Amino acid sequence: MFIGDTIAAISTARGKGGVALLRISGPDAISICQKVFSPKSGKKLSEYAPRTAIFGSIYAPDDRGEWNEIDNGLATVFSAPASFTGEDTVEICCHGGILLTQTVLTACLAAGARAAEAGEFTRRAFLNGKMDLSRAEAVADLISSTSKASHRLAMNQLKGDFSNELAGLRDKLLKLTTLMELELDFSEEDVEFADRTQLMQLCDDIDSVMTRLTDSFAVGNAVKNGVPVAIVGETNAGKSTLLNALLREERAIVSDISGTTRDTIEGAMNIGGTTFRFIDTAGVRETQDVVERIGIERAIEQLKKSSIALWLVDPAADYTQMEITAKKILPECKDKKLAVLINKSDTIKSDRLAEIMEWGRNLVAECGEDIVWNSDDVWAISARYRSNLDRLEEFLVRSAALPAISSGDVVVTNVRHYEALTRALKEIKEVKHGLNLGLSGDLVSEHLRAAIHNLSEIVGEVTNDEVLGNIFANFCIGK
Repeated sequence: MFIGDTIAAISTARGKGGVALLRISGPDAISICQKVFSPKSGKKLSEYAPRTAIFGSIYAPDDRGEWNEIDNGLATVFSAPASFTGEDTVEICCHGGILLTQTVLTACLAAGARAAEAGEFTRRAFLNGKMDLSRAEAVADLISSTSKASHRLAMNQLKGDFSNELAGLRDKLLKLTTLMELELDFSEEDVEFADRTQLMQLCDDIDSVMTRLTDSFAVGNAVKNGVPVAIVGETNAGKSTLLNALLREERAIVSDISGTTRDTIEGAMNIGGTTFRFIDTAGVRETQDVVERIGIERAIEQLKKSSIALWLVDPAADYTQMEITAKKILPECKDKKLAVLINKSDTIKSDRLAEIMEWGRNLVAECGEDIVWNSDDVWAISARYRSNLDRLEEFLVRSAALPAISSGDVVVTNVRHYEALTRALKEIKEVKHGLNLGLSGDLVSEHLRAAIHNLSEIVGEVTNDEVLGNIFANFCIGK
């Protein structure tokens, strides 16, 4: 990638709408677009005032290199620095369709533009000072949002709520650093700029804000990526059937053969305004099969990472087998919300069903320590016929218990931000420890500078090409 050339890309989903938008950005954006777009008025694009929508004809070269009219559309010119990227930018709006939009893009490339890389427009906006790095990442979050809550969080971050919070933290850290360094400069003078009590109070304020932000990540991650729900149980209990029923699509292969699922299968679904990420796992049982054993290990790992566990019980299995499964599953459900679902309710009699439900309650009480559970969280379902799934959906929404997100709420949703804040918080705790021990200011200041460095990484004041490459590689082409 070379910042200084002119790039072009299709910015709308290809072939999925009546109109499409192409974006050209860079120093030669207007001159390149003038080869592709001709206003009906006869004027040149460069003669129009910025941010004016202009109707005209779109041209593209044929196989012989002759430029022919292929469509009518609109062009809007944005002059630097008043554009998304901070560069001269032209947006062409043409009719939709895979062939037509690709032809217009090819024409832009033939006129001198280069095909944009993933996220390159937003990357240029960041490099040109139009937004900090946390706001640039919010653009990708906004595009990929799957619920009102995740959309609102992305908008809050894009508006700068998170950046402003970080700026406030950074100001407090700089004030603290200044006081510490003044203390060093005048250590031999009878001058006191701030006593240690004042410094500790400032540290406590910073610690409190950072702790609130890092603690918010649990909610932010769930809102952004979905609440992880592990579907576990013995083989042939109907886990894949339940996954398909919850997703309302045939995502997993369903078979009467035990052990069909050897690896985890995931799918997301929005229920009651909350996105859930369901993970179908391999059946848990004693086995000598190496591949199946790996699948079971992965099932347990996914269970550990989940917030909610759905233990699916096959009523046809014998109690010995079910107890073996339970003793593998239940200890891993500590601090999780658990539901015990007796599947295939259409195949068993009511007395047998009541017996199994009571057995399930007793087993959870015996093996499940610190599980978030009550005796009502066991009931019968039929995944095949979607019986009692409405009750399951109510349980999921209730168990997720995500707080309502309002405008202005600052919630950390990005792993990179969370890790940087965690490192910064660790440094602040070292500062407090140093102050308590009465360490010299030069030793304490090292930790302060490290905390500032970590916060600066979030907004992109300190970064490198490798980090930027990893961030913007996750963007879509054209954004």
